[in-house]
Amino acid sequence: MAPGQRQRQVSNVKKDHKKNNNKNNSNNNVKKPVKPEEVPTEMPLIYPGGDIAFKLLLTARFCSAIWSYISDCDETFNYWEPSHYLLYGKGQQTWEYSPEYALRSYTYLLIHMVPAKFYSYILEPNPVLVFYFVRCLLSVGCALSEVYFYQNVCKEFGVHIARLTYAFLITSSGMFIASAAYLPSSFSMYLSTVATAAWYGRKYELSILATAISTLLGWPFVALLGVPIVLDMLARKYWIQLIKWSVLSGTVVLAPMIWLDSMYYGKLVIAPLNLILYNVFTSHGPDLYGTEPFTFYFINGFLNFNFVFIGALVAPLALFSIWAVVPARPRHRYCLPYWVSLAPLYLWIAVMFIQPHKEERFLFPIYPMICLGGAITVDCIQKLYFFVRTKIKPFANASHYLQGTSHITVGAMIICGLLGLSRSFALFKGYYAPMEILTEANKLGIDAQVPNDIHVNFCVGKEWHRFPGSFFLSI
Repeated sequence: MAPGQRQRQVSNVKKDHKKNNNKNNSNNNVKKPVKPEEVPTEMPLIYPGGDIAFKLLLTARFCSAIWSYISDCDETFNYWEPSHYLLYGKGQQTWEYSPEYALRSYTYLLIHMVPAKFYSYILEPNPVLVFYFVRCLLSVGCALSEVYFYQNVCKEFGVHIARLTYAFLITSSGMFIASAAYLPSSFSMYLSTVATAAWYGRKYELSILATAISTLLGWPFVALLGVPIVLDMLARKYWIQLIKWSVLSGTVVLAPMIWLDSMYYGKLVIAPLNLILYNVFTSHGPDLYGTEPFTFYFINGFLNFNFVFIGALVAPLALFSIWAVVPARPRHRYCLPYWVSLAPLYLWIAVMFIQPHKEERFLFPIYPMICLGGAITVDCIQKLYFFVRTKIKPFANASHYLQGTSHITVGAMIICGLLGLSRSFALFKGYYAPMEILTEANKLGIDAQVPNDIHVNFCVGKEWHRFPGSFFLSI
Protein backbone atom coordinates (compact mmCIF):
# COMPACT_ATOMS: atom_id res chain seq x y z
CA MET A 1 0.00 0.00 0.00
CA ALA A 2 1.07 3.59 -0.49
CA PRO A 3 2.32 5.45 2.60
CA GLY A 4 0.27 7.89 4.65
CA GLN A 5 -0.40 11.55 4.09
CA ARG A 6 2.87 12.99 5.36
CA GLN A 7 5.43 13.21 2.58
CA ARG A 8 8.80 11.45 2.83
CA GLN A 9 7.78 9.61 6.00
CA VAL A 10 9.70 6.34 6.17
CA SER A 11 9.67 3.54 8.68
CA ASN A 12 13.21 3.86 9.98
CA VAL A 13 12.79 7.51 11.00
CA LYS A 14 9.49 7.23 12.86
CA LYS A 15 11.23 7.49 16.23
CA ASP A 16 12.89 10.75 15.22
CA HIS A 17 9.51 12.14 14.18
CA LYS A 18 8.01 11.20 17.55
CA LYS A 19 10.83 12.91 19.43
CA ASN A 20 10.44 16.05 17.34
CA ASN A 21 6.66 16.05 17.87
CA ASN A 22 7.10 15.80 21.66
CA LYS A 23 9.45 18.77 21.62
CA ASN A 24 7.01 20.80 19.53
CA ASN A 25 4.09 19.97 21.83
CA SER A 26 6.03 21.19 24.87
CA ASN A 27 6.16 24.68 23.37
CA ASN A 28 2.60 25.19 22.14
CA ASN A 29 2.75 28.96 22.49
CA VAL A 30 5.31 29.27 19.68
CA LYS A 31 3.83 29.05 16.17
CA LYS A 32 6.30 28.17 13.45
CA PRO A 33 5.53 28.76 9.77
CA VAL A 34 5.01 25.70 7.63
CA LYS A 35 7.77 25.33 5.06
CA PRO A 36 7.02 24.29 1.49
CA GLU A 37 7.96 20.59 1.89
CA GLU A 38 5.97 20.07 5.08
CA VAL A 39 2.47 18.74 4.54
CA PRO A 40 0.18 19.38 7.52
CA THR A 41 -1.24 16.14 8.88
CA GLU A 42 -4.76 17.54 8.77
CA MET A 43 -4.43 18.30 5.06
CA PRO A 44 -6.08 15.53 3.00
CA LEU A 45 -4.28 14.25 -0.07
CA ILE A 46 -6.27 12.21 -2.55
CA TYR A 47 -4.26 9.38 -4.08
CA PRO A 48 -4.91 5.72 -4.96
CA GLY A 49 -3.77 2.95 -2.66
CA GLY A 50 -1.74 0.06 -4.00
CA ASP A 51 -4.67 -2.24 -4.81
CA ILE A 52 -6.72 0.40 -6.64
CA ALA A 53 -3.61 1.67 -8.42
CA PHE A 54 -2.87 -1.83 -9.70
CA LYS A 55 -6.43 -2.44 -10.90
CA LEU A 56 -6.53 0.82 -12.84
CA LEU A 57 -3.09 0.22 -14.33
CA LEU A 58 -4.03 -3.32 -15.29
CA THR A 59 -7.17 -2.07 -17.02
CA ALA A 60 -5.14 0.45 -19.01
CA ARG A 61 -2.53 -2.14 -19.95
CA PHE A 62 -5.16 -4.65 -21.07
CA CYS A 63 -6.51 -1.92 -23.35
CA SER A 64 -3.01 -1.65 -24.78
CA ALA A 65 -2.81 -5.43 -25.25
CA ILE A 66 -6.05 -5.45 -27.22
CA TRP A 67 -5.92 -2.19 -29.17
CA SER A 68 -2.26 -1.29 -29.67
CA TYR A 69 -0.72 -2.12 -33.02
CA ILE A 70 2.68 -3.48 -34.05
CA SER A 71 4.80 -0.34 -33.99
CA ASP A 72 8.14 -1.95 -34.84
CA CYS A 73 8.84 -4.65 -37.43
CA ASP A 74 11.46 -6.13 -35.09
CA GLU A 75 8.63 -7.17 -32.80
CA THR A 76 7.13 -9.36 -35.52
CA PHE A 77 10.14 -10.75 -37.30
CA ASN A 78 12.53 -11.14 -34.37
CA TYR A 79 10.07 -12.25 -31.68
CA TRP A 80 6.57 -13.20 -32.84
CA GLU A 81 7.80 -15.22 -35.83
CA PRO A 82 10.39 -17.35 -33.97
CA SER A 83 7.84 -17.74 -31.17
CA HIS A 84 5.37 -19.09 -33.72
CA TYR A 85 8.07 -21.52 -34.82
CA LEU A 86 8.59 -22.72 -31.25
CA LEU A 87 4.85 -23.32 -30.79
CA TYR A 88 3.77 -24.59 -34.20
CA GLY A 89 6.96 -25.65 -35.98
CA LYS A 90 6.88 -22.99 -38.68
CA GLY A 91 7.67 -19.30 -38.92
CA GLN A 92 9.84 -16.81 -40.74
CA GLN A 93 13.49 -16.50 -39.73
CA THR A 94 15.70 -13.42 -39.72
CA TRP A 95 19.46 -13.42 -40.07
CA GLU A 96 19.83 -12.51 -36.40
CA TYR A 97 18.78 -16.05 -35.45
CA SER A 98 21.32 -17.59 -37.81
CA PRO A 99 23.99 -19.57 -35.89
CA GLU A 100 26.55 -17.47 -37.74
CA TYR A 101 25.45 -14.39 -35.77
CA ALA A 102 23.31 -15.73 -32.88
CA LEU A 103 22.36 -12.24 -31.71
CA ARG A 104 19.00 -13.17 -30.18
CA SER A 105 18.31 -15.36 -27.18
CA TYR A 106 15.88 -18.26 -27.37
CA THR A 107 15.65 -18.10 -23.58
CA TYR A 108 13.88 -14.75 -23.85
CA LEU A 109 11.37 -16.35 -26.21
CA LEU A 110 10.86 -19.39 -23.99
CA ILE A 111 9.90 -17.44 -20.87
CA HIS A 112 6.98 -16.12 -22.90
CA MET A 113 6.19 -19.22 -24.91
CA VAL A 114 6.16 -21.76 -22.05
CA PRO A 115 2.98 -20.18 -20.56
CA ALA A 116 1.60 -19.84 -24.08
CA LYS A 117 2.27 -23.54 -24.70
CA PHE A 118 0.37 -24.51 -21.55
CA TYR A 119 -2.51 -22.27 -22.56
CA SER A 120 -2.51 -23.72 -26.06
CA TYR A 121 -2.27 -27.31 -24.79
CA ILE A 122 -5.09 -27.00 -22.25
CA LEU A 123 -7.64 -24.97 -24.24
CA GLU A 124 -6.48 -25.56 -27.84
CA PRO A 125 -7.36 -22.00 -28.84
CA ASN A 126 -7.07 -20.22 -32.15
CA PRO A 127 -3.44 -18.98 -32.53
CA VAL A 128 -4.80 -15.41 -32.59
CA LEU A 129 -5.99 -15.95 -29.02
CA VAL A 130 -2.52 -17.20 -28.09
CA PHE A 131 -1.13 -13.96 -29.51
CA TYR A 132 -3.40 -11.87 -27.30
CA PHE A 133 -2.81 -14.17 -24.32
CA VAL A 134 0.92 -13.40 -24.48
CA ARG A 135 0.15 -9.70 -24.79
CA CYS A 136 -2.04 -9.87 -21.69
CA LEU A 137 0.79 -11.59 -19.79
CA LEU A 138 3.08 -8.73 -20.79
CA SER A 139 0.45 -6.25 -19.61
CA VAL A 140 0.26 -7.90 -16.19
CA GLY A 141 4.04 -7.73 -15.84
CA CYS A 142 4.06 -4.07 -16.83
CA ALA A 143 1.27 -3.16 -14.39
CA LEU A 144 3.04 -4.95 -11.53
CA SER A 145 6.29 -3.09 -12.19
CA GLU A 146 4.47 0.24 -12.42
CA VAL A 147 2.54 -0.13 -9.18
CA TYR A 148 5.75 -1.12 -7.39
CA PHE A 149 7.41 1.96 -8.86
CA TYR A 150 4.48 4.13 -7.75
CA GLN A 151 4.65 2.84 -4.17
CA ASN A 152 8.37 3.53 -3.87
CA VAL A 153 8.09 6.95 -5.49
CA CYS A 154 5.60 7.68 -2.68
CA LYS A 155 8.30 6.87 -0.15
CA GLU A 156 11.19 8.60 -1.90
CA PHE A 157 9.54 11.72 -3.34
CA GLY A 158 6.25 12.03 -1.49
CA VAL A 159 2.63 11.29 -2.20
CA HIS A 160 2.02 14.36 -4.37
CA ILE A 161 4.80 13.63 -6.87
CA ALA A 162 3.79 9.96 -6.83
CA ARG A 163 0.17 10.65 -7.75
CA LEU A 164 1.26 12.94 -10.59
CA THR A 165 3.63 10.24 -11.82
CA TYR A 166 0.81 7.71 -11.64
CA ALA A 167 -1.56 9.93 -13.61
CA PHE A 168 1.04 10.43 -16.34
CA LEU A 169 1.82 6.70 -16.47
CA ILE A 170 -1.78 5.64 -16.89
CA THR A 171 -2.67 8.16 -19.63
CA SER A 172 0.54 8.51 -21.65
CA SER A 173 0.63 7.35 -25.24
CA GLY A 174 4.19 6.15 -24.75
CA MET A 175 3.14 3.61 -22.14
CA PHE A 176 0.22 2.57 -24.35
CA ILE A 177 2.73 1.68 -27.08
CA ALA A 178 5.43 0.09 -24.93
CA SER A 179 3.53 -1.77 -22.22
CA ALA A 180 2.32 -4.76 -24.29
CA ALA A 181 5.05 -4.79 -26.94
CA TYR A 182 6.85 -8.13 -27.29
CA LEU A 183 10.29 -6.52 -27.35
CA PRO A 184 13.40 -6.79 -25.14
CA SER A 185 13.26 -3.01 -24.67
CA SER A 186 9.77 -3.35 -23.14
CA PHE A 187 10.89 -6.31 -21.04
CA SER A 188 13.85 -4.23 -19.87
CA MET A 189 11.46 -1.37 -19.09
CA TYR A 190 9.57 -3.64 -16.66
CA LEU A 191 12.72 -4.88 -14.94
CA SER A 192 14.55 -1.53 -14.93
CA THR A 193 11.47 0.03 -13.36
CA VAL A 194 11.53 -2.65 -10.66
CA ALA A 195 15.28 -2.10 -10.16
CA THR A 196 14.86 1.66 -9.78
CA ALA A 197 11.88 1.26 -7.46
CA ALA A 198 13.78 -1.24 -5.30
CA TRP A 199 16.68 1.22 -5.18
CA TYR A 200 14.33 3.95 -3.95
CA GLY A 201 13.12 1.49 -1.30
CA ARG A 202 16.74 0.59 -0.33
CA LYS A 203 16.22 -3.03 -1.37
CA TYR A 204 19.56 -3.37 -3.07
CA GLU A 205 19.44 -7.15 -3.53
CA LEU A 206 16.24 -6.93 -5.57
CA SER A 207 17.62 -3.98 -7.50
CA ILE A 208 20.73 -5.94 -8.51
CA LEU A 209 18.71 -9.03 -9.46
CA ALA A 210 16.25 -7.02 -11.57
CA THR A 211 19.12 -5.23 -13.32
CA ALA A 212 20.81 -8.55 -14.07
CA ILE A 213 17.65 -10.07 -15.55
CA SER A 214 16.95 -6.90 -17.53
CA THR A 215 20.49 -6.82 -18.92
CA LEU A 216 21.09 -10.49 -19.66
CA LEU A 217 17.63 -11.69 -20.69
CA GLY A 218 16.37 -8.41 -22.11
CA TRP A 219 18.61 -5.77 -23.63
CA PRO A 220 22.29 -5.72 -22.54
CA PHE A 221 22.66 -1.96 -22.99
CA VAL A 222 20.27 -1.24 -20.11
CA ALA A 223 23.14 -2.11 -17.77
CA LEU A 224 23.79 1.62 -18.09
CA LEU A 225 20.70 2.29 -15.94
CA GLY A 226 22.28 0.28 -13.14
CA VAL A 227 25.43 2.41 -12.97
CA PRO A 228 23.98 5.01 -10.52
CA ILE A 229 22.75 2.15 -8.29
CA VAL A 230 26.24 0.62 -8.26
CA LEU A 231 27.87 3.97 -7.47
CA ASP A 232 25.38 4.59 -4.66
CA MET A 233 26.18 1.19 -3.14
CA LEU A 234 29.91 1.85 -3.39
CA ALA A 235 29.46 5.27 -1.75
CA ARG A 236 27.63 3.56 1.12
CA LYS A 237 30.42 0.95 1.32
CA TYR A 238 28.09 -1.90 0.40
CA TRP A 239 30.71 -3.35 -1.93
CA ILE A 240 30.60 -6.86 -0.41
CA GLN A 241 26.84 -6.95 -0.88
CA LEU A 242 27.27 -5.61 -4.41
CA ILE A 243 29.82 -8.25 -5.42
CA LYS A 244 27.92 -11.12 -3.79
CA TRP A 245 24.57 -10.31 -5.37
CA SER A 246 26.07 -9.42 -8.74
CA VAL A 247 27.84 -12.77 -8.97
CA LEU A 248 24.82 -14.65 -7.65
CA SER A 249 22.35 -12.88 -9.97
CA GLY A 250 24.62 -13.20 -12.98
CA THR A 251 25.13 -16.91 -12.38
CA VAL A 252 21.46 -17.67 -11.79
CA VAL A 253 20.41 -15.86 -14.97
CA LEU A 254 23.33 -16.53 -17.31
CA ALA A 255 23.97 -20.23 -16.66
CA PRO A 256 20.56 -21.57 -17.83
CA MET A 257 20.50 -18.95 -20.58
CA ILE A 258 23.81 -20.15 -22.06
CA TRP A 259 22.68 -23.78 -21.81
CA LEU A 260 19.34 -23.19 -23.55
CA ASP A 261 20.70 -20.91 -26.27
CA SER A 262 23.62 -23.24 -26.99
CA MET A 263 21.20 -26.15 -27.31
CA TYR A 264 19.06 -24.29 -29.85
CA TYR A 265 21.96 -22.88 -31.86
CA GLY A 266 24.00 -26.09 -31.78
CA LYS A 267 27.12 -24.38 -30.45
CA LEU A 268 28.27 -22.36 -27.44
CA VAL A 269 26.39 -19.04 -27.52
CA ILE A 270 26.29 -16.04 -25.20
CA ALA A 271 23.66 -13.96 -26.99
CA PRO A 272 24.04 -10.69 -25.00
CA LEU A 273 27.79 -10.70 -25.65
CA ASN A 274 27.26 -11.34 -29.37
CA LEU A 275 24.80 -8.43 -29.55
CA ILE A 276 27.26 -6.05 -27.89
CA LEU A 277 30.16 -7.19 -30.10
CA TYR A 278 28.09 -6.74 -33.26
CA ASN A 279 26.67 -3.32 -32.41
CA VAL A 280 29.73 -1.78 -30.80
CA PHE A 281 32.82 -3.41 -32.28
CA THR A 282 31.94 -4.03 -35.94
CA SER A 283 32.96 -1.53 -38.60
CA HIS A 284 29.38 -0.51 -39.47
CA GLY A 285 27.55 -1.12 -36.17
CA PRO A 286 23.84 -0.35 -35.97
CA ASP A 287 24.19 2.68 -38.28
CA LEU A 288 23.83 0.26 -41.19
CA TYR A 289 20.07 0.25 -40.54
CA GLY A 290 19.57 3.98 -40.79
CA THR A 291 20.35 7.16 -38.88
CA GLU A 292 18.15 9.95 -37.63
CA PRO A 293 18.76 13.65 -36.87
CA PHE A 294 19.43 14.85 -33.34
CA THR A 295 15.85 16.14 -33.08
CA PHE A 296 14.32 12.67 -33.54
CA TYR A 297 13.89 11.84 -29.85
CA PHE A 298 12.62 15.33 -29.01
CA ILE A 299 9.82 15.00 -31.56
CA ASN A 300 9.05 11.39 -30.70
CA GLY A 301 9.17 12.07 -26.97
CA PHE A 302 6.74 14.97 -27.27
CA LEU A 303 4.36 12.87 -29.37
CA ASN A 304 4.37 10.08 -26.79
CA PHE A 305 4.39 12.18 -23.60
CA ASN A 306 3.45 15.73 -24.71
CA PHE A 307 4.32 18.30 -22.01
CA VAL A 308 5.39 15.58 -19.58
CA PHE A 309 8.43 14.94 -21.77
CA ILE A 310 9.36 18.62 -21.75
CA GLY A 311 8.92 18.60 -17.98
CA ALA A 312 11.26 15.63 -17.67
CA LEU A 313 13.93 17.37 -19.74
CA VAL A 314 13.81 20.59 -17.69
CA ALA A 315 13.41 18.94 -14.27
CA PRO A 316 17.05 19.67 -13.27
CA LEU A 317 16.54 23.35 -14.11
CA ALA A 318 13.26 23.39 -12.17
CA LEU A 319 14.92 21.80 -9.13
CA PHE A 320 17.77 24.30 -9.29
CA SER A 321 15.24 27.16 -9.38
CA ILE A 322 13.55 25.82 -6.26
CA TRP A 323 16.88 25.46 -4.49
CA ALA A 324 17.91 29.01 -5.45
CA VAL A 325 14.62 30.84 -4.88
CA VAL A 326 12.28 29.03 -2.51
CA PRO A 327 13.28 28.70 1.17
CA ALA A 328 12.70 25.05 1.92
CA ARG A 329 13.78 22.36 4.29
CA PRO A 330 16.44 20.08 2.75
CA ARG A 331 15.54 16.51 1.91
CA HIS A 332 15.83 14.05 4.76
CA ARG A 333 19.18 12.31 4.96
CA TYR A 334 17.45 9.00 4.31
CA CYS A 335 16.32 10.21 0.87
CA LEU A 336 18.64 10.24 -2.10
CA PRO A 337 19.64 13.64 -3.47
CA TYR A 338 17.63 14.51 -6.55
CA TRP A 339 20.69 14.44 -8.79
CA VAL A 340 21.35 10.86 -7.69
CA SER A 341 17.79 9.52 -7.79
CA LEU A 342 17.20 10.92 -11.30
CA ALA A 343 20.65 10.00 -12.63
CA PRO A 344 19.49 6.89 -14.58
CA LEU A 345 17.08 9.03 -16.63
CA TYR A 346 19.61 11.65 -17.69
CA LEU A 347 22.45 9.17 -18.14
CA TRP A 348 20.30 7.25 -20.63
CA ILE A 349 19.25 10.45 -22.40
CA ALA A 350 22.86 11.64 -22.64
CA VAL A 351 24.00 8.39 -24.26
CA MET A 352 21.04 7.62 -26.52
CA PHE A 353 20.45 11.12 -27.88
CA ILE A 354 23.94 11.31 -29.39
CA GLN A 355 23.73 7.94 -31.17
CA PRO A 356 23.21 8.28 -34.95
CA HIS A 357 20.96 5.21 -35.06
CA LYS A 358 17.75 6.11 -33.25
CA GLU A 359 14.53 4.17 -32.79
CA GLU A 360 11.43 4.83 -30.71
CA ARG A 361 11.87 1.63 -28.68
CA PHE A 362 15.32 2.68 -27.51
CA LEU A 363 13.68 5.04 -24.99
CA PHE A 364 11.24 2.42 -23.66
CA PRO A 365 13.40 1.57 -20.59
CA ILE A 366 13.11 5.12 -19.22
CA TYR A 367 9.42 5.74 -19.96
CA PRO A 368 8.32 5.48 -16.28
CA MET A 369 11.15 7.80 -15.25
CA ILE A 370 10.05 10.33 -17.87
CA CYS A 371 6.70 10.42 -16.07
CA LEU A 372 8.52 10.90 -12.75
CA GLY A 373 10.64 13.72 -14.16
CA GLY A 374 7.55 15.46 -15.52
CA ALA A 375 5.81 15.11 -12.16
CA ILE A 376 8.77 16.68 -10.35
CA THR A 377 8.67 19.67 -12.70
CA VAL A 378 4.94 20.19 -12.06
CA ASP A 379 5.66 20.04 -8.32
CA CYS A 380 8.40 22.66 -8.72
CA ILE A 381 6.07 24.92 -10.70
CA GLN A 382 3.55 24.71 -7.86
CA LYS A 383 6.19 25.65 -5.29
CA LEU A 384 7.41 28.59 -7.35
CA TYR A 385 3.88 29.81 -7.98
CA PHE A 386 2.99 29.55 -4.29
CA PHE A 387 6.17 31.38 -3.26
CA VAL A 388 5.67 34.25 -5.73
CA ARG A 389 1.94 34.47 -5.04
CA THR A 390 2.43 34.71 -1.28
CA LYS A 391 4.99 37.48 -1.80
CA ILE A 392 2.50 39.49 -3.85
CA LYS A 393 -0.70 38.66 -2.00
CA PRO A 394 -0.75 35.95 0.69
CA PHE A 395 -3.43 33.27 0.54
CA ALA A 396 -6.16 33.66 3.12
CA ASN A 397 -6.38 30.03 4.21
CA ALA A 398 -3.35 28.35 2.66
CA SER A 399 -0.24 27.61 4.72
CA HIS A 400 1.15 24.96 2.37
CA TYR A 401 1.87 25.15 -1.33
CA LEU A 402 -0.45 22.25 -2.17
CA GLN A 403 -3.39 24.11 -0.63
CA GLY A 404 -3.00 27.08 -2.93
CA THR A 405 -1.97 25.35 -6.14
CA SER A 406 -4.39 22.46 -6.55
CA HIS A 407 -5.59 23.98 -9.82
CA ILE A 408 -2.11 23.43 -11.27
CA THR A 409 -2.22 19.75 -10.26
CA VAL A 410 -5.65 19.21 -11.76
CA GLY A 411 -4.81 21.21 -14.88
CA ALA A 412 -1.60 19.27 -15.53
CA MET A 413 -3.38 15.93 -15.11
CA ILE A 414 -6.29 16.89 -17.36
CA ILE A 415 -4.29 18.56 -20.15
CA CYS A 416 -1.53 15.94 -20.31
CA GLY A 417 -4.02 13.12 -19.82
CA LEU A 418 -6.32 14.24 -22.63
CA LEU A 419 -3.40 14.79 -25.00
CA GLY A 420 -2.04 11.34 -24.19
CA LEU A 421 -5.38 9.58 -24.61
CA SER A 422 -6.13 11.42 -27.86
CA ARG A 423 -2.73 10.38 -29.24
CA SER A 424 -3.39 6.74 -28.30
CA PHE A 425 -6.80 6.87 -29.95
CA ALA A 426 -5.29 8.43 -33.09
CA LEU A 427 -2.71 5.63 -33.29
CA PHE A 428 -5.47 3.05 -33.01
CA LYS A 429 -7.57 4.71 -35.71
CA GLY A 430 -4.63 5.26 -38.04
CA TYR A 431 -2.58 2.08 -37.74
CA TYR A 432 -4.69 -0.75 -36.34
CA ALA A 433 -6.12 -1.78 -39.74
CA PRO A 434 -3.56 -4.57 -40.42
CA MET A 435 -4.58 -6.28 -37.18
CA GLU A 436 -8.27 -6.07 -38.06
CA ILE A 437 -7.80 -7.27 -41.64
CA LEU A 438 -5.67 -10.23 -40.62
CA THR A 439 -8.16 -11.14 -37.90
CA GLU A 440 -10.82 -11.36 -40.60
CA ALA A 441 -8.47 -13.36 -42.82
CA ASN A 442 -7.95 -15.77 -39.94
CA LYS A 443 -11.72 -16.22 -39.65
CA LEU A 444 -11.87 -17.26 -43.31
CA GLY A 445 -9.53 -20.12 -42.52
CA ILE A 446 -11.48 -21.13 -39.43
CA ASP A 447 -14.76 -21.15 -41.36
CA ALA A 448 -13.15 -23.39 -44.02
CA GLN A 449 -13.76 -20.78 -46.72
CA VAL A 450 -10.19 -21.31 -47.95
CA PRO A 451 -9.57 -24.87 -49.29
CA ASN A 452 -6.66 -26.64 -47.62
CA ASP A 453 -5.24 -27.85 -50.94
CA ILE A 454 -4.80 -24.32 -52.30
CA HIS A 455 -1.65 -22.30 -51.63
CA VAL A 456 -2.56 -18.68 -50.86
CA ASN A 457 -0.18 -15.74 -51.05
CA PHE A 458 -1.28 -12.92 -48.76
CA CYS A 459 0.23 -9.61 -49.89
CA VAL A 460 0.54 -6.95 -47.18
CA GLY A 461 2.32 -4.34 -49.33
CA LYS A 462 3.81 -1.43 -47.43
CA GLU A 463 2.08 -2.60 -44.24
CA TRP A 464 4.80 -5.25 -43.77
CA HIS A 465 6.20 -2.93 -41.10
CA ARG A 466 3.05 -3.45 -39.01
CA PHE A 467 2.40 -7.07 -40.01
CA PRO A 468 1.44 -8.88 -36.76
CA GLY A 469 2.86 -12.23 -37.82
CA SER A 470 1.98 -15.82 -38.59
CA PHE A 471 -0.28 -16.19 -35.55
CA PHE A 472 -2.98 -14.56 -37.68
CA LEU A 473 -2.37 -16.86 -40.67
CA SER A 474 -1.89 -20.21 -38.97
CA ILE A 475 -5.20 -21.73 -40.02
